[in-house]
Order: sequence, then C-alpha cells, then structure tokens
Amino acid sequence: MIRRKVKDKKLKRTNRHTIMFNNRELGVLKAYCAKYKIINRSKFMREAIITTVLKKLDDDYPTLWDDGEHNLFSKYQ
Repeated sequence: MIRRKVKDKKLKRTNRHTIMFNNRELGVLKAYCAKYKIINRSKFMREAIITTVLKKLDDDYPTLWDDGEHNLFSKYQ
C-alpha cells in the first residue's frame, strides 16, 4: 500500500522570488552543484538562504531578559 504524505496547506510554497546572477556567479553555482551532486538547485538555494536568515535572526535575538522560549517563525507569520 502506498502512503501519501499529508501536507499542511500553510507550508505550500505559493510565493515566487527571482534571483539574478552574473555569468561568474552562475558558473560557480553550477560547478558547486556538479561537484557535490546537487540535483535540485532551487531546494539548495532555498535551504541556504533560510538557514542564513534564521541563524542571523537567532544571533540577534535579545537574551538579557529572556522571557521564555523564542520562536522566530511565529513572529513572521
């Protein structure tokens, strides 16, 4: 029996954003993806961007008077 994944409609990607690269940047990106056998470049770039953003937000989060667990996603919904 094949099981289907139940997907949360809130997590469905419906927003598009375009990134422009110059020839050198695109060449480096293609070489990196070929070297490390990355097939899905969209997923790779999305994960790299989100990882960088979340790390920066987490580093900038004030901790002097920490009032419990912080959740970065709840702030930006």
